[in-house]
Amino acid sequence: MKSNYYCTVAGLPDITLDDNKLSYTVGDMKEELYLELDKKDTALLDLFYLKYDNKNLLSLLREDQAEIDPRGVFTAEELEEMIALVRDGEETVDGMPQYLVDAVVAYLDDKDKVVGNWEDRMASAYYNYAIHAKNPFISSWFAYNLNVNNIQLALAARRHDMPYQEQIVGFTEVSKTIRVSNARDFGLSADLDYIDALIKIDEISDLVERERKTDLLKWNWVEEHSFFDYFTIERLFVFLVQLEMVERWLLLDKELGNQQFRAIIQSFKDDVQIPEEFR
Repeated sequence: MKSNYYCTVAGLPDITLDDNKLSYTVGDMKEELYLELDKKDTALLDLFYLKYDNKNLLSLLREDQAEIDPRGVFTAEELEEMIALVRDGEETVDGMPQYLVDAVVAYLDDKDKVVGNWEDRMASAYYNYAIHAKNPFISSWFAYNLNVNNIQLALAARRHDMPYQEQIVGFTEVSKTIRVSNARDFGLSADLDYIDALIKIDEISDLVERERKTDLLKWNWVEEHSFFDYFTIERLFVFLVQLEMVERWLLLDKELGNQQFRAIIQSFKDDVQIPEEFR
């Protein structure tokens, strides 16, 4: 049975923007939400934040005491302790996702340690871990996001007549198909109803506009696929995904970011109706 977070969802603080930055961020949500969630739902939100741990872990493997992104699930000390345990021969570490432990083992055994290669390897391991989430919506989101990113990478590479097979992330059947197919749609039209939209987006010459259209596609996907999830963990996850998009655009275009962020908050509030017993 799903947990419902009526007060958590309805009680999200009003968001105000100043001239320089957001007053509420993805990092803030992590600190506040985790106090309210049960253990199984915290683990689901961890899947969102683990991407920061991927980068943090690689940074610490490459440089002792490297500065890390605080949005990760684990502290620098926890990651450093895991690295030390693996160096001592441990193959599992309590509390750590196995894919992170396996990454340390493989990294320490890798003599070349090519930078781009390791980013891709870590991303593949991360997505393989996340798409096996027990929550159907969150699992589907990671599969969808992986597909979109891979297809766009392949389309861009084709446009410039560049090889891309080694840069395709993940071990899914779709990932494998993208690597080997020469078809315009990679032979995926029957399986992915958004492939035509991605091909049209790829035809847009303006890079910024392509990025905006891609984010809009993802935005609409999470809204559509979480339509009936009002007070559950899925709704909080959607809010996180959308908030991250707006943060990114706010850095690129402050005024447009302000508009988008206000639209998120208004949409979110419009969807929230507190049940009578909680008023």
